[in-house]
Amino acid sequence: LICSMRYYSKQNRVQTLCLHSKIKQKKRHILDCSGSTRTHRTLPPGSILPWRFFSCKEGTKIPSEKKENRSIITSEFLNKNLLKSEQERWNDISARYKAMTKRIKEKLEELHNKYTFCSGNPKIRFGENVYFEENGCVFLSKAGDDEEDADILFSTEDLGFSDAFIQRIRISPDQRYMAINLKSGNSEKATCVVMKLGDFSVVERVIPNVFSFEWATNDVLYYTSQKNLKCQNVFMTTFSNQKHTKLVYTEQDARFFVDICCTKDRRFLTINSNSKTTSEVWLVDCRHPFKLPTLVQARTKGVIYHIEHRNDELYILTTYGEPAEYKLMKAPVASSGMENWQLVYALEDKTKLVDLEMFSDHCIMFLKNAGHLYLKVLSLVSHSVRSVKLPTWACEFELESHPEHTTSTCYFQLTSPVHPPKCFAYSFEENNLIEQAVQEVPIITNCHTTRLLAKSKDETLVPITVFHNMNSKELHRKPLLVHVYGAYGIDLNMSFREEKLMLIEEGWILAYCHVRGGGELGLRWHKDGCQHNKLKGLHDLKACIMLLHKLGFSQPKHTALAAASAGGVLAGALCNTDPELIRAVVLQAPFVDVLNTMMKIHLPLTIEEQEEWGNPLADEKCMKYIKSYCPYQNIKTQCYPSVFITAYENDQRVPLTGILRYVQKLRKAAVDHASTSKKRNWIPNIILDIQATGSHCDSSWEDSVNE
Repeated sequence: LICSMRYYSKQNRVQTLCLHSKIKQKKRHILDCSGSTRTHRTLPPGSILPWRFFSCKEGTKIPSEKKENRSIITSEFLNKNLLKSEQERWNDISARYKAMTKRIKEKLEELHNKYTFCSGNPKIRFGENVYFEENGCVFLSKAGDDEEDADILFSTEDLGFSDAFIQRIRISPDQRYMAINLKSGNSEKATCVVMKLGDFSVVERVIPNVFSFEWATNDVLYYTSQKNLKCQNVFMTTFSNQKHTKLVYTEQDARFFVDICCTKDRRFLTINSNSKTTSEVWLVDCRHPFKLPTLVQARTKGVIYHIEHRNDELYILTTYGEPAEYKLMKAPVASSGMENWQLVYALEDKTKLVDLEMFSDHCIMFLKNAGHLYLKVLSLVSHSVRSVKLPTWACEFELESHPEHTTSTCYFQLTSPVHPPKCFAYSFEENNLIEQAVQEVPIITNCHTTRLLAKSKDETLVPITVFHNMNSKELHRKPLLVHVYGAYGIDLNMSFREEKLMLIEEGWILAYCHVRGGGELGLRWHKDGCQHNKLKGLHDLKACIMLLHKLGFSQPKHTALAAASAGGVLAGALCNTDPELIRAVVLQAPFVDVLNTMMKIHLPLTIEEQEEWGNPLADEKCMKYIKSYCPYQNIKTQCYPSVFITAYENDQRVPLTGILRYVQKLRKAAVDHASTSKKRNWIPNIILDIQATGSHCDSSWEDSVNE
C-alpha cells in the first residue's frame, strides 16, 4: 500500500486503468450496511453497536525517562529471542502434521469451491445499475443481467494493490465517482481510492489512512482519518473545478471514536462520535454540504443513539429511558433535543437488535432471541407491526449493502456455521417472505440443530446452539468443539465456514455457548458480563460444557474449546479453574494477559477498554478482581489441556509480548506438574504459531486455510 501511494503521489497526470484481470478463485469480503467488512471470523475487540463498527482508541504517550527506555530496550531484546525460539519450535512441530494438513486443506478447498457461489455477491443497487465486488474487482451490471456479462470498473491487482481487499464501496449520487477503501491484511490502516467513472475509468485521488467515508453530493466527499486505531478528525474534500480539502470536525475526548454514515434517503450525513457507553451525533445537510454540522443531542453519559431520517423527522435508535435496551424513537429535525423524543417501538425483553433498515414507508428490524432469528416490520404510515418468522436453522443475517430507500423489497441472506448463505427477500407490498432460488444450493440435510439452556451458578439460563450429524450414533463418544466469546456485547460469529461443515461430516459435534458479556440477549446480557461481572461469563461457560456432557454430547477427554481475541479470557480462565472439562484448546490472537495490559495506558486499547474491563490503576478492588480471573495471573502447577495458539506479529490490539509470556509460563507449569506427578507419561502440547502476515484475527482466505 505504501509503495502504491508513493507511486501515485509522484505522478502529476491522471492514471488510466487497463482493466484486464481474469476472475480467479472467489475471495469475498461481504460489505455490511455500515460499510465495515462482515467477515467469516470472530470479530476483534472494540465496540460494536447496530449500524456501526468501532475500532479501539489510543491512550497517553510513553514517558521518555532514560531508565524506562533502558527497560524497554531490554524487554524488546528478550522478546526477540523468545520470538525466534518459538518460530524454531513451530517449524519443528508443524513438520509432523504435513500429511494431516494436506488432507484437511484439500477437503476445505473442495468445500469452498462447492459452496462459494451460494453467497452470491453483495450488491449496491442504483436504479437499473447494480455494482458488486468479487475477487478484488468492482463490477457494473444491469439489473436482471447475468453477472458474467458485467463490466470491470476497478481491479486491486491492476492498480498495484494486490495484497489488499476491498473493505467499503460508496458510489456518488450521480454515479460519476466511486470511492473504495482498500485494506491490507497486514495492517489496520486502509487507503481510499476515488475513481472517476466513464468509458475509461481513471484514478482521481488516493487518500491514505481513511476509516469511513460518504458522498454528501455528486462531488463532495466526507471522510474520517485513522491514526493508531483512533478516528477523531472529519474532513471534507471536493472534486469539482475548485478542488480543496478542509477539516470540519475534531473529537477532543480520547474515549470517543468518530465515523460517518449517510441516512438511507441521502438527506443527511451523520458524524457519529461514540464511546462504549455514550454517543453524540452531528448532521451535515446534503443539500448544503458546506454549512457547519448541527448537533442532534449533546452527549449524555450512558445514552447511546443513532440517527435515520424520513419526511423531516429524525428516527432515533437509542438506549435512552428504561429499560436500557434499544428502542426506536422520533423527533422533528428542527427540534431534535431529547425532550422531544417520542417512542415508536420498544424491543421485547432479552432481544438482540442485529440491525435496522429504514425505507420510505417502512422500517425493518433484524432481531435475535435465544438464538432464533426473526423480523419486525414497522409500517411508518399505518403504524402496524408485523412479526416474521425465519427458518429455524438460521443463525446469522448477512444484509445487502445500501438497499435503495424507495424499494418495495428488502434483500438479505440467512446462514449458519454449517449452512451456506441462502438469499431471501421481504416484500412490503405483499407482506411476505420470499426465498430466492438464484442458483441451486446444495441442501445440508444431515445436520441437526439443537438449542439448549444451561443453568449457571446464579440460576441464570444460558443459551447453547448445538450442531451434529443426524446419522451419528453414540454421541457421547464423538469429539466436541465448544465455541465461546463473551465480551464487548459481540455475538459469537455464526456465519458459514467450510471447516465447520467438514467437522460435521467427519462426526464432530459443534456447540456455541452464548455466555454473558456477549450480546446475544441484548444490552443487559453484555452488562451482566463486563467489568465486575466478568466471572459470570466463566460460570456460564462451565455450566454449558457440563450440561453438554450430562446430556450425552461427548465427554471431557473428547472435548476441545475454541476462542479468539477477548474470548481467550474465558477460555484461558477455564483452563486454570476446570482443566478436567476439556482436552484441548485452540486460541486465535487471545487476550490472556488482562491485568498487565490494562495497567499500561500507553497501549492503544487501554483507556477505552476500561469501560469493558475496569481501571485497575485507579481502583484497587478492580485490580484484585481482574487478578482473580486473568489467565496469565492464575496459571498454576497442574495438568492442563493441550493448547494451540495463533498470534500475529503485526497485531496492534493484543500485544504479542503478553502471549509470549503466557506460553512460557503455561509450559513451565505443565512440565513442573508432570515432573512431580505420579503419572509422568503425559505432558500437554503447548504450541504457538506466530504469523508474520495478517493482523488481529484478520487474514486472507489462503492464510486461513493454511491455519
